[in-house]
Amino acid sequence: MTTGLRPFHSGLILLILTTILLITPAFAGEKYLTGGPALTAAIAGANEFAPGAEVPLTVKVENRGLIDIKFVQSGIIERDDMPNTAKFVKVSLNKGDSPLIIRTDPQMVGDILGGGSVVVSFLVKVPTDASAGMYELPLSLSYEYLREAEQTGQDSIQYRYKAMDETIPLTVKVKSKAMISVISSRTEHLNVGNEGYISLEVRNIGFENATSSVLKVARNGLSPIVPTDSNIFLGDLPAGGAASARFKVSVARDAQAAEYPVDLVLTYKNPEGDTVRTELVTIGVPVSGKVTYLVVSPPASISPGQKGVITIEYRNTGDAVAYNAQARISAVDPFTSNDDTAFLGDMKPGESALARYEVSVDRDATEKEYALDSEVRYRDALDNNQISDTIKVRVQVAPRTGLDALPGGPLILVGLIIVIAVCGYFVYRRMSRRG
Repeated sequence: MTTGLRPFHSGLILLILTTILLITPAFAGEKYLTGGPALTAAIAGANEFAPGAEVPLTVKVENRGLIDIKFVQSGIIERDDMPNTAKFVKVSLNKGDSPLIIRTDPQMVGDILGGGSVVVSFLVKVPTDASAGMYELPLSLSYEYLREAEQTGQDSIQYRYKAMDETIPLTVKVKSKAMISVISSRTEHLNVGNEGYISLEVRNIGFENATSSVLKVARNGLSPIVPTDSNIFLGDLPAGGAASARFKVSVARDAQAAEYPVDLVLTYKNPEGDTVRTELVTIGVPVSGKVTYLVVSPPASISPGQKGVITIEYRNTGDAVAYNAQARISAVDPFTSNDDTAFLGDMKPGESALARYEVSVDRDATEKEYALDSEVRYRDALDNNQISDTIKVRVQVAPRTGLDALPGGPLILVGLIIVIAVCGYFVYRRMSRRG
């Protein structure tokens, strides 16, 4: 009996499977008949820039493309790309007719889906002489999109893409702003290690009147020029107007004679009443060499055990006048001095003056040439007290001459005089007796 039921069971299972296959639908695909990318662009953030600024310009690119009709039907192969997707998008910002400078090259941003967006940033430089006004910057968009998908049979599909190039104008505004330019500059008494003045004439070359303006000079990095008076009030400086300012500055002692930079900036109130600053302007300022001295006389000579006056000739080899100059010598072993200063007076560059010092030398001093330290104190053109670098004064301790060369020196001479006097006395007495 069991063997007779097996064909019946097999037929029933086959019938059930066939029924299931007939009533189960095939997987459906989607087909889009209309719709494509629709790209728009706008500046994200501020679109107003001042002359001289270098700023990032942020642009938002959005795809507003929509799907109008979609079919869902069995037998349709699913598409890989949506027809409203902008593929391989390249964004380029151009200057157009504006004076702006675009620092950033074109950028690839990839695919932008329908309803999606990307943010792109471009570095933009506004020249200092850019005229105020509204300008249009062309934004170029290059991309491809799925224009057509042709299905062949149930298992293949052919895509056709279309390349697109679009240009969207972006409006930017160059604001009015004051800008300073240095017409002329000159220095007074500006030497290494001293204080002096920088006199400037500046002009407002911008397109905005500067009200209650203040001109400021500032140190540039590690420049040896350091402002003493850093702010000068100029008042109202209209566009195209000029003004003069005089700043006191100092120069470091370790600087060299050269041209060094200083920074200038103008702070003012604009027509809206806001306090604004112009862009920094850097100028070069010439600095002359410091006051230097040199001993031009030959080495002074003095013998051991002597006390005498040595004469030293100093010459101003610097680039500035030294006022009320006073020389000083440092007497060290084997020298001593009770008169170690000498007045030189006012000394122009290239002029010389004599200094006389009274010095004594120990009797046991070694006979050789010595170098004594000397310095010159003086006042600069702004009446500041200054000290020169150390100057070497050469003094020769020379061998003794005459009786000084004998052991005992002058004492022997005194002894001889006494002996001669005594002998003369006895000769005189003897001659007197004979008479």
